Amino acid sequence: MNNVTREIWDWIKTFIVVIIVVFIVRTFFFANYMVHGESMMPTIENGERLIINKIGYEFSEPDRYDLIVFHANEESDYIKRVIGLPGDNIKYEDDTLYVNGQAQKEEFLTPYKSQTGSGDFTNDFTLEGITDQSTVPEGKIFVLGDNRQNSMDSRQLGFINMDEIVGKANIRYWPVDEFTLMR
Repeated sequence: MNNVTREIWDWIKTFIVVIIVVFIVRTFFFANYMVHGESMMPTIENGERLIINKIGYEFSEPDRYDLIVFHANEESDYIKRVIGLPGDNIKYEDDTLYVNGQAQKEEFLTPYKSQTGSGDFTNDFTLEGITDQSTVPEGKIFVLGDNRQNSMDSRQLGFINMDEIVGKANIRYWPVDEFTLMR
């Protein structure tokens, strides 16, 4: 084998290793996600790109208020905020979230509530009124979009199966001037 052939073979091996590593990382650890729609505005805008952390979501449930991506149907993945976990009773009354009878502060919504101009940022509902169940069942979660007045979420979709969760949104990397670690 001459030097040129050996050099080409080394480049081919390197390229194959890189492809395998990228495949493993994208399949099991992280994924790229582009936001479509306005359901998470203004927290996340249409067209922004996120890195989704898949680590741990196959073996445990998410935390309340995590921003997660899940398979909504065969063609689409949605990003929403986890509001209800298994066993939780959820209710909205007078623009306040109640989980198991306790009022919750949704501090991530505070700056945006005043921008709506209407009295209710989130319309009143009870979990039983929209799902016919009093608590979130085991193996499922209840999600809402931050743009409560314009979001396709658990109020229409019902509970989300845990095995449909792709992962948690960790980093917004596009547009570059909006680079943020998500909370």
